[in-house]
Amino acid sequence: MAETKTNAMRMLEKSKTPYNIFAYDAEDGQIHGTAVAGKIGKPVEKVYKTLVAHQGLALFVYIVPVAEELDLKKAAKAAGVKKVEMLPLKDLQQHTGYIRGGCSPVGMKKLYPTFIDSRAEGLDTFLVSAGRIGLQMELTPQQLAAQVKGKFASLVREVGDEGEMEDEGIRRF
Repeated sequence: MAETKTNAMRMLEKSKTPYNIFAYDAEDGQIHGTAVAGKIGKPVEKVYKTLVAHQGLALFVYIVPVAEELDLKKAAKAAGVKKVEMLPLKDLQQHTGYIRGGCSPVGMKKLYPTFIDSRAEGLDTFLVSAGRIGLQMELTPQQLAAQVKGKFASLVREVGDEGEMEDEGIRRF
């Protein structure tokens, strides 16, 4: 399964960045992050997903824990813009070269501004997509940040975050 190298793997090798590959069976269609963590025998806290958002024509890449939700307000703040929206799935391959479930932060068509959730900073290693459904790659968060010129930022919705509820005039007490 891992015989054919993905663009992400080739780029890591070119920069002499060490990584490990974990292959999993995707035949059952269970390619969401928590299922992938179980299939490769890794704690869910160490498996991250790659999400792409945009503001107009500007694209941004966010790497967050698979069991967490990207907070769009925090994402916009990290990118230094007023607001971001998730990139429609139909546009993902056109802009990144990757499909849903196989989107790696490494080896996209362009190097987009990339932000890694700050929780990753405390991990010795973590896993992200290796660029194809069925493959995950493990490396240090710092190595990934260096590879994609990424920055660490608080990106996930926390319990108690007001989020969009406050915008709608609903307040938690």
